[in-house]
Amino acid sequence: MGSPIDGAAGVRGNRFFDEALLDNAPALAARDPGGMLRAIASAGAQVREATTLTAETDLSHLADEGRPRAVVVVGAGTAARTGDILATIAGPRCLVPVLTHRSVEVPGWIGAADVVFAVSASGRSPEALAVAEAAGRRGARLVGIGAPGSPLQSVAERYRAPFIPVPRRGAARANLWGLTVPVLLAARALGLVKVNEADLAETAVRLDQDADRCRPTAETFVNRAKSLALNLAGSVPVIWGDSPLAAVAAVRYGDMLSANARYPVVTDALGEAGRGRVGLLDGVFGALAALERDIFADPELDDVTADPPRLKVVLLCDGGLADENSAAQTTDRRAEVVQDIAARRGIEVDVLTAEGGSALERFASLVAATDFASVYLGLGHGLDPMAVPAVTELKEQLRK
Repeated sequence: MGSPIDGAAGVRGNRFFDEALLDNAPALAARDPGGMLRAIASAGAQVREATTLTAETDLSHLADEGRPRAVVVVGAGTAARTGDILATIAGPRCLVPVLTHRSVEVPGWIGAADVVFAVSASGRSPEALAVAEAAGRRGARLVGIGAPGSPLQSVAERYRAPFIPVPRRGAARANLWGLTVPVLLAARALGLVKVNEADLAETAVRLDQDADRCRPTAETFVNRAKSLALNLAGSVPVIWGDSPLAAVAAVRYGDMLSANARYPVVTDALGEAGRGRVGLLDGVFGALAALERDIFADPELDDVTADPPRLKVVLLCDGGLADENSAAQTTDRRAEVVQDIAARRGIEVDVLTAEGGSALERFASLVAATDFASVYLGLGHGLDPMAVPAVTELKEQLRK
């Protein structure tokens, strides 16, 4: 047995995936002491709560100065991801650029002509605080979104800016919807997106339904999230989205797989993948791994542990993709071709197709199952999705 690895004292888990655990609900609960499954299942409730909290905040003066030059959504991690969602929901026809900023370095051009949404689940993000403070000093319109009673709320109040209090429950990544809804509704107050109450209500219902379908007591053969986790176990996941909306969902899936299951992930828009990353299918973890694999090996009798991990491709497809049929057909064709190329190289492909009428509901239908899948994958390896020792160590050392 090798000597202990320095810095691995807090690391718990198993290299090999415990398939039997997936259909053992009590065991799943025991391995999830922080309640990540429960937190993710609250997505629908988050939509409803955030809708109410935003309605109680006076955003009526946001549009008084007319159309802004730009909207900047600032934050880190999940908070920053809300900016990507806003840009996608607003779409290419939006008359104002929507930019996501993930740094404490304040862009020099932000000024009185712009609107800044400072987003932080804890209300303590250095990125959100730095840019919010600068935006207030420079006279930009500011909206704060985050934990009540936080430093971010203090900054917003100092500059008489609206603040939408979003209670934090668990890890920030489990609060995606609580942070996203206020961003969308603040953008609606500026006239940039057409998200109405019906869209929000249908999205909440969709999230509730998917939480029920993906619940721990639902067996693997009827549980899409558990099936996704089982198919990805021991692989190198490649997640591609076939539209801007699906691409953001793919990146979100990658975020969750990395944090909850500690898997290295490749994510991209399918169109960009076709410019180079589709070459992964020919590489060491793709076709080459298939060529060197002994198809006659018996996993029970032969030593196959030396086999390298293999790629598993997940395609997220936007069922309501485009207004123009030609664009939808081009994207559908690209997804079909990639599936064919992967199949001929012995690489498995899972396809998830979005459902729902509005863009927001379609996005929710892709995110719900994949969020659950990331947790089930981590639990199958004996990991606590809430406790990430390396992240804790990084924060502690930076704090020093």
